[in-house]
Amino acid sequence: MSGLESLRIDLKGLKEDVNVFESDLDDTFFETLDSQEVHGGRLHVSLSIRKASGFYDLTSHVAGTVSVACDLCLDDMDEAIDTENRLVVKLGSEDSIDDDVVTVDENEGILDMSWLVYEFVTLSLPIKHVHAPGKCNPAMTEVLERLSSDRSRDEGSSSEIDSRWSELLKLKDKTIK
Repeated sequence: MSGLESLRIDLKGLKEDVNVFESDLDDTFFETLDSQEVHGGRLHVSLSIRKASGFYDLTSHVAGTVSVACDLCLDDMDEAIDTENRLVVKLGSEDSIDDDVVTVDENEGILDMSWLVYEFVTLSLPIKHVHAPGKCNPAMTEVLERLSSDRSRDEGSSSEIDSRWSELLKLKDKTIK
């Protein structure tokens, strides 16, 4: 199950107390949303909604792992997710999202959390996605090292190096070999 239906909440049918909704998401959730950054994953989503007068206080907790491309070798890698977010939801004349306030059309009264959960996940990802040392694709790592060392040689040959840096370059050459 993609989890999309379990993330659609009928606000008008909620009781006055705290309402809790749980859902487990898998690869089909990300496929359904046509995700470019996240290729798949397994997540547990817990939504807690407290109905108050005139608004709903929503707290979400998302935990699990997602699959993203490594920035170096481009192979998929798992990234842990554990994020908690809070929103205020209110009924209004049309659907809209402003800062941390979500307005749901009062005629429909259905809050679709699918895209919001996806955004919570992507915002909790680190900026740089890199495998642990030694875990990158060895063929790609070899190509990257070869190309980066070729580029360094090209840059060095086109301009003369400041004599103050020549000793450091000798050390660098020793560590590469």
